[in-house]
Amino acid sequence: MVYLRRILYSFSAKIHGGLDKLAEAILKAAGFRVELSTSKTVENKFKLVAKFGLPAFGGAGSEVECKGSLTKTDVSLEIDPSDPNDLVGALEKVGFESFIVLEDFHYLPKETQKKYSFFLKTVHERSNICFIIVAVWREENRLILFNGDLSGRVVSVDADAWSEKELEAVISKGEDLLNIDFGADFRRDLIKASLGSVYIVQEACRRACNDANVVRTESFKANLKLKRSANEYVAEVVGESAPRYRNFLTRFADGFQDTNLEMYKWLLYPIVTAPVEQLEQGLRYRYIKEQLMAVHPRGSDLNPGNVTQALISVPALQSKKNIKPFVLDYDQSDLKLSVVDKGFLIWLSTADVSEILDFLDLSPFPKKRP
Repeated sequence: MVYLRRILYSFSAKIHGGLDKLAEAILKAAGFRVELSTSKTVENKFKLVAKFGLPAFGGAGSEVECKGSLTKTDVSLEIDPSDPNDLVGALEKVGFESFIVLEDFHYLPKETQKKYSFFLKTVHERSNICFIIVAVWREENRLILFNGDLSGRVVSVDADAWSEKELEAVISKGEDLLNIDFGADFRRDLIKASLGSVYIVQEACRRACNDANVVRTESFKANLKLKRSANEYVAEVVGESAPRYRNFLTRFADGFQDTNLEMYKWLLYPIVTAPVEQLEQGLRYRYIKEQLMAVHPRGSDLNPGNVTQALISVPALQSKKNIKPFVLDYDQSDLKLSVVDKGFLIWLSTADVSEILDFLDLSPFPKKRP
């Protein structure tokens, strides 16, 4: 499998520049040697010369190198890196059969993501090459939203959705591997406190094992004598991220630039004051708009268009502010703002709402969480 780890994060928002980088990264990961050509594309950009070493007997048009009894030829191709057809042709020429994984796709600007969706459609039609897109999105089919032609060609897997039964299985598998038993009460309380976060479950279990001095598989089945409760372990794990969450609130509230409306600061009000149970399900556009009109200085005169535009730009703002991982995401098709960082939900559930509102300069308003 070819892993292009975090390559997309620094790509340009200009589509041709982005496709250039994507094609070049894929070719290099597939074993090509890539150089700039002297020829140019129709967009007046330099093409790439991609060379790939293959065992051969030589032949017309081949570059042959002899080292003892070994003969090698280079497949040399001149391609337009912004044309997915050229990329597919180059990969097929060398019998490429691996998966291509694009991680952190959500950090790309929205317009660039849209352009890549059309790139992927062309690749799918021309070849059997399979892309795995890893991104933090709440809606299952954002790529299809960008390009309807991908319908039926994309399979969505929500890797962030873990049921209680699945989390129970994670803990049980760990117990079996280490030959230990956390106890039914600990397992139940941990799953409830984790709010469905598999990371928090795993990290809490790891710390519990460290406290019990379990560092390898036990010779005999061991019932762990836990020094702390599951809630205390979860609080410790989440508490270590408190500075990051406060930093997120500050940077998000600043928005893209200083404006009279301060929309991004006010968007945090319904998030901070909503019941955690409601945040888990996501906040609907109507609820957010009603909350903002009740507390924003503009009141009922606040333009709904400003609310909509701010919500749509939530991912772009986090990307611009270099907030990693994303804490919020907005589903335009379902009109719902969601918290995609489960740790942030747990932190909010134990935080002092009045203190957060004062910290964000959103007082004086109702300060008691419903």
